[in-house]
Amino acid sequence: MKTKVVLFDLDGTLLPMDQDVFVKSYMKRLAAYLAPHGYEPERLVKTIWGGTEAMIRNKGEKTNEGVFWDYFSGVFGERAREDEVIFEEFYRVGFPKVSESCGFNSRAAEAIAILREKGIRRVLATNPIFPAIATEQRIKWAGLDRSDFELITTYENSRHAKPNPAYYADILDAIGLSPEECLMVGNDVGEDMIASSLGMNVFLVTDDLINRSGVDISVYPNGSLGDLCEFLRELNK
Repeated sequence: MKTKVVLFDLDGTLLPMDQDVFVKSYMKRLAAYLAPHGYEPERLVKTIWGGTEAMIRNKGEKTNEGVFWDYFSGVFGERAREDEVIFEEFYRVGFPKVSESCGFNSRAAEAIAILREKGIRRVLATNPIFPAIATEQRIKWAGLDRSDFELITTYENSRHAKPNPAYYADILDAIGLSPEECLMVGNDVGEDMIASSLGMNVFLVTDDLINRSGVDISVYPNGSLGDLCEFLRELNK
């Protein structure tokens, strides 16, 4: 069956990064930005992580956005919901500086160009634990544009998160395709290759490989972002 859409992870796949370095920079800058607004840094970071875990456990009754803010306001009180605008301000003003913790690989744009030429649809299947404003910035850091993708998963439009297979099932429903018509590309064995459990084809990008369980990655087509480009050139031939 021909591949009709390629799903891409973002962080560590199209956007080179050491996830630990990225998260450290992100949390440090977010905590510093919110401290003048009454948020004690250590408690804030702990709560952000708690809200993230709540989104990962989301069973689908609410959007990830709703789940996060329910958790956050449960810790800081209902008035904290009014501070969502401060978070948005951080993503406009402070978050761009986090790009310093990321790399750049021109092969990301090359991969998109190959698929565009082939007429193959593209989805950005980045774990939807960030708001759209933050995701769109990271897309730009990778040298790409939001118009490169017909669907971008964010915490506003998603009700599940990786590694829950339901996250991928939601994407399939949104794009109206069967798993066999899709290819999932990512760097995280646990979060991205789980798409194969639904019947999707997969490709594991190894430049910034995350393999927490130490599984044998030879069971997946894999290689660098450059190798991925060659793989995509042969797609549907």
